Amino acid sequence: MRNIVLIGMPGVGKSTIGQRLASALGRRFVDTDALMEQQQGRSLQDIIDRDGLTTFLSIEEQVVLGLTVSGHVVATGGSVVYSARAMARLKENGMLIYLKVPYAEIKARIKDESNRGLVMSKEQDLLGLYEERTPLYEAYADAVIECAGRDVAEVTRMVTVIAAAG
Repeated sequence: MRNIVLIGMPGVGKSTIGQRLASALGRRFVDTDALMEQQQGRSLQDIIDRDGLTTFLSIEEQVVLGLTVSGHVVATGGSVVYSARAMARLKENGMLIYLKVPYAEIKARIKDESNRGLVMSKEQDLLGLYEERTPLYEAYADAVIECAGRDVAEVTRMVTVIAAAG
């Protein structure tokens, strides 16, 4: 059975929707950000602060390349789209669903950018990050769900329908 892989910006609800989806479908749930923290023994923000963005992205890539699950719901970190190798690995046995949320809504959801574990340069802001990543999410996605104005239950139902059809 193929994995259902959720991709998208930080703050779109990949982990929340992923957990609900896994429960509704009787599947196991994996969060690659949580795996990174568990394997590294520290927070995402600490990895970024101490080791830098390049090392963070390398660790993230290795975590995803090492993922050997099947039939799971997988929530990814928002920066996973920077690794073509990681994205190819996720696509091998998964349907990639992009949870698309408008920038204004993401900005409202992310209250403290400095403590969120956001993978972005010091010169970049959240809007720049959004504009940089959106085309990547769209390019890798097998399906896109427009999440604007929809609650967690509705988005979860939409992912369920898409996954069943795919």
